[in-house]
Amino acid sequence: MASAASTNMNAVRETMDVLLEISRLLNTGLDMESLSICVRLCEQGINPEALSSVIKELRRASDTLKASENSTSQG
Repeated sequence: MASAASTNMNAVRETMDVLLEISRLLNTGLDMESLSICVRLCEQGINPEALSSVIKELRRASDTLKASENSTSQG
């Protein structure tokens, strides 16, 4: 039984490694932890396109906030 669990864990790790490589090739900017969270959300039934839209919007908001902070600290 431990062997089956070990085999399954190796398969999961290998799958995540492949997904991370694809993510890097597509320049998503997701690290392993973020990618794992996205995969788990999709497995729970979250729409991948909606998840992608939320991530893009959060990045835009973060960039805007950083730009705003930079302009106020320089001026």
